[in-house]
Amino acid sequence: MTTQAENETLTRVGPGTPAGELLRRYWHPVATALDVTEEKPIKAVKLLGEKLVVFRLAPAPGDTQPRYGLVAEQCKHRLASLAYGRVDHEGIRCPYHGWKYDPSGRCLEQPAEPPEYKHKIRQPAYPVQKLAGLLFAYMGPEPVPLLPRWDALAREDGKRWVTIESLIDCNWLQPMENSVDPSHLYWLHGTQFKSGHLDLHMTQYQEKHEFIRFEYGIMKRRTTPGKNPADPPMVDEHPLLFPTALRHVTNEVRGGRKGGMRHNIQIRVPIDDTHTQVYRVNFVPSATERSPLDQDPPFEHRPLKDADGNYFMEIVSAQDSMAWETQGPIADRTQENLGAGDRGIVMFRRLLKEQIEIVRQGGEPMSAPRRRATRCALKPLRLSLGLYRHRRDPRVHSLRKVDCTSGSPELRLTRLVVSGPAMTRFSRRRNDG
Repeated sequence: MTTQAENETLTRVGPGTPAGELLRRYWHPVATALDVTEEKPIKAVKLLGEKLVVFRLAPAPGDTQPRYGLVAEQCKHRLASLAYGRVDHEGIRCPYHGWKYDPSGRCLEQPAEPPEYKHKIRQPAYPVQKLAGLLFAYMGPEPVPLLPRWDALAREDGKRWVTIESLIDCNWLQPMENSVDPSHLYWLHGTQFKSGHLDLHMTQYQEKHEFIRFEYGIMKRRTTPGKNPADPPMVDEHPLLFPTALRHVTNEVRGGRKGGMRHNIQIRVPIDDTHTQVYRVNFVPSATERSPLDQDPPFEHRPLKDADGNYFMEIVSAQDSMAWETQGPIADRTQENLGAGDRGIVMFRRLLKEQIEIVRQGGEPMSAPRRRATRCALKPLRLSLGLYRHRRDPRVHSLRKVDCTSGSPELRLTRLVVSGPAMTRFSRRRNDG
């Protein structure tokens, strides 16, 4: 049983909290590039319990691309909000007395102060990088880790779009524990809510699950008996990418089977202790369409509830949201009664505690590389089991050498489908849970 103290340790995300200090060692989306435009270059945001503003700087003389900054919302002078300030090619200026800060937080101007005073002032500021149209922020100590270029974020040989769902009114750990809880698929996403996943394939629940820790998190493997006695089992694998993402693949493309695979990465961003924002980056490989990294993909906003707060229960992500939110703003894990089907959740909590302790002792947590690493591909090792292994990239000399073309690790994940019925099973999904 989880104690109240342990629950606090795993869930709280503010500055100085155990989980908050761990999560600050990773990059998190804080906004989209379309949230800050030339016409409206400032947006107030919140991340890991901190009130911030993200802003878009006009290109400097001679440059063509904008830059981005992220600073604490309240000005260091007398705490007025920078969300109402103005931006030029150098930085953001406070609307109250005109103090101006660059993206690193350095004070550039103080119109009513002697020239030397500005050197004593530093506005809290965090690095920002853009990838797949999302603005990622890093809020931890130096050295700054590389921004992971997961395949759905970085591939260009196909169509990419981003789905932004309604703000989830619960703690970040509830959505992430769902990622290693495969037994909920049969029940939560079954015919009761018009999803029709596994319950159309089998009359009673018969799945087997395995959870395999690997370099980037936990691989979840689901094995389902064939529909008929002579049919081979169906095997589905997809990983939890530590600490806040789920990598998924389905053969559904926009609500119908189109013959291709839709890859997605679901990033669950801890806004504060009781709110989570989900960004879903979708990618469909194509021989004709391209998604250049220097072009922002299209975005769509998906509400999960109606105006009265009722969930759209025909949407898989709304079904998930219902299950997460109704546990409470922060689930009281002291009241749980875990069983054999919760092995993945137990593994994830142990992993989270382990990584929190590593950070507490001054170490580096998993999957937060500070130096360039090999682009690796995960490929099937044995078709009968769908195991994955690393494959050496021919462009590098070893698994520890560097692919300098990207400056950031790229992970390609290939989902193995053992038999045809598995494809049908996933084709009915309106969304991935």
